[in-house]
Amino acid sequence: MKRVSPLFLVLLVLGFFFATYNLLTMIIHYKTSTSEQWDLSDPFIQLPGNLMEGGGSNSKYHVALTATDAPYSQWQCRIMYYWYKKVKEMPGSDMGKFTRILHSGKPDNLMVEIPTFVVDPLPEGLDRGYIVLNRPWAFVQWLEKAMIDEEYILMAEPDHVFVNPLPNLARGKHPAGFPFFYIKPSDHEHVIRKYYPEEKGPVTNIDPIGNSPVIIRKSVLEKIAPTWMNISLRMKDDPVTDKAFGWVLEMYAYAVASALHDVHHILHKDFMLQPPWDTEVGKKFIIHYTYGCDYNLKGELTYGVIGEWRFDKRSYLSGPPPRNLSLPPPGVPESVVRLVKMVNEATKNIPNWDTLNRG
Repeated sequence: MKRVSPLFLVLLVLGFFFATYNLLTMIIHYKTSTSEQWDLSDPFIQLPGNLMEGGGSNSKYHVALTATDAPYSQWQCRIMYYWYKKVKEMPGSDMGKFTRILHSGKPDNLMVEIPTFVVDPLPEGLDRGYIVLNRPWAFVQWLEKAMIDEEYILMAEPDHVFVNPLPNLARGKHPAGFPFFYIKPSDHEHVIRKYYPEEKGPVTNIDPIGNSPVIIRKSVLEKIAPTWMNISLRMKDDPVTDKAFGWVLEMYAYAVASALHDVHHILHKDFMLQPPWDTEVGKKFIIHYTYGCDYNLKGELTYGVIGEWRFDKRSYLSGPPPRNLSLPPPGVPESVVRLVKMVNEATKNIPNWDTLNRG
């Protein structure tokens, strides 16, 4: 075997250090800012204009997520699709059909198990190692080429699990989105103005959202998607913007693209919860397990330290987690316990779980 370059190892360590530092900074800020920024007693944080709260769209929405053929993406998609099928027919659900938009350019071994539409990735090198840039391009292709029966679309992600039946939260032309604490256009006005000119109005017109989860009318997304793609590429190509937004660059691009088309989202805090910071499931609809959950055996969360008990999706980059994961110790919040139980149920019932998508 060839020896690994010492310079490569140093760069790899530095890369992980900065990624971990940025994530921990956001986590600490999340814990301190969530309850201060919004009135959490009201599931609606903001309604566009004079839109009334009563009455949803009463239309089915198509569930769509973008994915790759990597084992890390595949096992998450399998769990997500399992819970989609369980929740779809429950009372209160407006779910329609499901599509995994596979932007690897070729079929993979989940084509039979999960409804899948294959699209092309960006030309080689264009994403500059930021694979999320393929998401808007994937949606552009899918919207142009696929037959989509539903009037609305839910843009979801592989690491989402449906914990309660999800109605159509959109209202007419107004999409429903989730407010992310770290998407703050006003804090980056000098950067935002490169893409959102002053004649369009104040940067407060830009919603604090990403593209997922969002429930949106198909005709509206068809207008936004090409702009979202182009702005994402322009932002990544600009060193100042790339440094300012980092791994959430594509989320800012979607928010800006929506505002450029005068599309404003209903901000719905109960759309999603993110363990371990959100501790109760309640009436929320989606569990997003993007953060690692680390606890000691007393049930205490450990910040930035691998816990005596842990669940972190990044522990399973090359293959799926084993069946029957150990449950958290006593004292761990309900949201984390519920997540692990849901993962265990899915892996118990999905055929060929341990072998199908191991790299």
